[in-house]
Amino acid sequence: QIAAMKPAREAKRANRKRNMVPSVAIAGYTNAGKSSLLNRITRAGVLVEDALFATLDATVRRTETAEGREYTLVDTVGFVRNLPHQLVEAFRSTLEEVADADVILHVVDAAHPDPASQLATVRDVIGDTGAQDIPELVVFNKSDLLSENDRIVLRGLEPTSFFVSARTGEGIDELLATLDTMLPMPSIEVDVIVPYERGDLVSLLHQHNLVLSTEYEEGGTHIRALINPEFESQFEEFVTR
Repeated sequence: QIAAMKPAREAKRANRKRNMVPSVAIAGYTNAGKSSLLNRITRAGVLVEDALFATLDATVRRTETAEGREYTLVDTVGFVRNLPHQLVEAFRSTLEEVADADVILHVVDAAHPDPASQLATVRDVIGDTGAQDIPELVVFNKSDLLSENDRIVLRGLEPTSFFVSARTGEGIDELLATLDTMLPMPSIEVDVIVPYERGDLVSLLHQHNLVLSTEYEEGGTHIRALINPEFESQFEEFVTR
């Protein structure tokens, strides 16, 4: 099944790259609650099942930051220790989503008896995909099942982690606010007046770049924005002199 899914997955990933959509890969041990967390964040109807490999293909959902910039959340296959070699090879193509991400959202089952071993296993796999240098945000899911002592122990394991609950919604807003700050930031400042008939360019600025200010003038929409280099040529003729 995974082998058959690969061509479509590669085509979709290439399209997202071409459109400069930042990507957050949700990685973690199997049954850590990755799909449930994706559902909570995006209200997506992703299969949630208490079983090994309930997620076979990488589910991709589009969402946006508080400023309106679009990015994708990618739910990946769950990791386990000591996978047979044939299965490791089969899953390698799904793990390419992790290697291509801008941020890795590492989900850990906070109620598991040995969360430290889960962390280590997942990081080993991330290292195997060549993704060890991608920024990582650790979240302990199922926080509604934890005592205060449990939280102290887990905080000792990962001091900069977040406690979240896909079931109750605890910590989700704080998690999303932190993700916003970790996504790549557009770097080129432009000051443009976009003709009113070019609403497509205004939408492009809001979806894939960061709009700083907007004013409506006789000649069009006057926008100051930070944009990605890939979009600079599309706005050259509208730059204010």
